[in-house]
Amino acid sequence: MKILLVDDSRTIRNIQKNILAKLGHTEIDEAPDGVEGVAKVREFSPDLILLDWNMPNMDGLTFLKTIRADGVTTPVIMCTTEAEKSRVITAIQAGANNYVVKPFSTETMADKIEQTMRKLTAPAP
Repeated sequence: MKILLVDDSRTIRNIQKNILAKLGHTEIDEAPDGVEGVAKVREFSPDLILLDWNMPNMDGLTFLKTIRADGVTTPVIMCTTEAEKSRVITAIQAGANNYVVKPFSTETMADKIEQTMRKLTAPAP
């Protein structure tokens, strides 16, 4: 599975890469902000995007709205310190498929990825 990491913190991206490697995911690309992230979505065609909320140049919410307006349906998991219920609802309404609050464990990330991908393959009721 191809995974795109969009986060302004190199440290967080490295932590995410280490967690994903433990889970067997090695086809990973990354972007330090939403502007570069939008370009990477077009170039890399990821199967999943892990997205930070607070970034320079283009924040995560704007990135999400931009790719959804472009017709991109790639699942997005918001990975952020923003834990307020209203922020979670805002992200879901903008097109996020799931949400995880930093810091997160390998097990939490595995669960979120599995939940997100399972929802996509579940038959419609």
